[in-house]
Amino acid sequence: MRSNLNLQFFIGLLIGIISPLVFLPIMLYFISIYEGYSFSTLWNQFLSNNMNSSKYLSLALISNLFWFYLFLNKEKYYHTRGIIMGMLFHAPYMIYIYYFQ
Repeated sequence: MRSNLNLQFFIGLLIGIISPLVFLPIMLYFISIYEGYSFSTLWNQFLSNNMNSSKYLSLALISNLFWFYLFLNKEKYYHTRGIIMGMLFHAPYMIYIYYFQ
């Protein structure tokens, strides 16, 4: 029986954790252009207001869909498992912010 934890899983896990954090500033930049705010205003709002940071982070998690479907179509199932697990690592933070702040 093969182990569920291998290198491909950990690569997917790292992609699932890092990809939203890389996509977040890009997303905030486009939102700032659309809404007419400066980028620094939205970035400071993200850092200081916990309710907004949870919302923006959940929007940034959409970037993992690209990776998920890419690896799913290439039939790299360990990568897809890692991406799902990486997304689940962001969930406790968002739940904590939403309910306890």
